[in-house]
Amino acid sequence: MATTGDNRCFVDTNVLVYANLLGSVHHKAALEMLRHADVAALELSISSQIAREYLAAVSRPQPNGPPPLTMAMAVAQVRLMLQRFQIIEDGPEIRARLLTLLTTYPVAGKQVHDTNIVATMLANGVTRLLTFNVADFRRFAGLITIEGP
Repeated sequence: MATTGDNRCFVDTNVLVYANLLGSVHHKAALEMLRHADVAALELSISSQIAREYLAAVSRPQPNGPPPLTMAMAVAQVRLMLQRFQIIEDGPEIRARLLTLLTTYPVAGKQVHDTNIVATMLANGVTRLLTFNVADFRRFAGLITIEGP
């Protein structure tokens, strides 16, 4: 079956973090988002950036959050993700789109990471984003469809 941008969906780091940390207040909502995507037969994608962000997020202590995972546990989870999701690697087209987006939209600081997600999506024909950070991506709503809890 051929895939189109309409049935491809990029998964933001926060969805994966919440889905895999039982103590997260967003755990059930994240699982529901992923379940809904499976039921809708969406092709789910992540990038190497998402894998790195996931490792950093789940292995560091969070104020009022669940205890961090050991790096061995976090790496084991990423290995499972690499089997479950389509992995998009960074490359020249993504970098070019990132630089264009950075000069077109009001972006600064940590927002560069979110902009790189959008550049990755656009370079690979992915039109939908699953995220808990809907507000962070709102500036790109004309380019992608943002799906939150």
